[in-house]
Amino acid sequence: MKRAVIIVLDGVGAGAAPDAESYGDAHSNTLGHVARAVGGFNLPALAQYGLGNVAELAGMTRSDCDAAWGRMNPASAGKDSTTGHWEIAGVHLAKPFPTYPGGFPAELIGEFTRRTGRGVIGNIVGSGTDMLNQFGEEHTKTGKWIVYTSADSVFQIAAHEQVVPLTELYKGCEAAREMLVPPNDVSRVIARPFEGKPGAFTRTAHRRDYSIQPPEQTLLDALAEAGVARHGVGKIDDLFAGRSISAQHTSSNAEGIDLIREWLESDHSGLLFANLVDFDQLYGHRNDVAGFYNSLREFDFALPSITAVLREDDLLFITADHGNDPTTASTDHARESVPLLALGDRVNPVDLGVRTTFSDLGATVGEWLGVSYRGKGTSFLGELIAQ
Repeated sequence: MKRAVIIVLDGVGAGAAPDAESYGDAHSNTLGHVARAVGGFNLPALAQYGLGNVAELAGMTRSDCDAAWGRMNPASAGKDSTTGHWEIAGVHLAKPFPTYPGGFPAELIGEFTRRTGRGVIGNIVGSGTDMLNQFGEEHTKTGKWIVYTSADSVFQIAAHEQVVPLTELYKGCEAAREMLVPPNDVSRVIARPFEGKPGAFTRTAHRRDYSIQPPEQTLLDALAEAGVARHGVGKIDDLFAGRSISAQHTSSNAEGIDLIREWLESDHSGLLFANLVDFDQLYGHRNDVAGFYNSLREFDFALPSITAVLREDDLLFITADHGNDPTTASTDHARESVPLLALGDRVNPVDLGVRTTFSDLGATVGEWLGVSYRGKGTSFLGELIAQ
């Protein structure tokens, strides 16, 4: 019984993409810069599976390894999680989702207020921590939503769980999702619940993402039509607007890793699509180099326990959706290529080269699982599997 696993290390880019300069990211190199900043990587499992062959990384050298390796360049416009995951699943965007460096238009905010019955404070670009420090106390006194955005295409709504019940926050996000249509077709609406008191506000684990619907058929749709099981770990279902996949949400990478291992040990079939978000959410956006590296080490330490339970007809892919270089002045995503590692008993340890699109991964998974869908990609299964 053939199975496939895609693990997305959210934000773990492998160097500036060919068009990175047009995104202001010419000098971004998430893995390369983190490796140099920490004095060289000590990631023995990832080294064994070829990460040192993907790019020049301090502490790693090119060597024989137990997996296939390569890099994938982004072909779709944009550099956010939705765009990256959609591209893996075979869908390209011709233009990036809209962003709002000056805040959202007054008419949008007015309509959101009318639909939800609560006023709005904020409506600026900023980090979540800054928004809570700046507007959290006013929110607790007035009950107004804290609305903010970033360099990404996101409409973020923060609310204290003791001021606005989670059910109301989620309904508010659903209302925003319904109203954010072209030309204001924001990629994601994000619920950002928090708790605590002024000076000590903290986010809770009840975040929820509301993505726009993919505009075309995805790998997940094709698998669903063919009756092939699909399961998600992390925010995968949110990124695909719940279409053709459900997911177990997680509060940490550690929880996600446990769920990946449990799925592999079970009798599940088909595709497991997992997102480990701590690299991006906790460390990349906060320019926390040490935290980013520790998160890589956590994954590296757990990887042998994952590969130990792979079956003969399992293929495991490790990749990313974009970069988020914590060593740069920016706290936002970066337009980067992403690593591609392919593991499994039947895998040839070969160089898969630099793929022209993330969609090559989805095309390969489609072929492995027996569906005709290739999306915008070209399968490399023939290079990958030992005959």
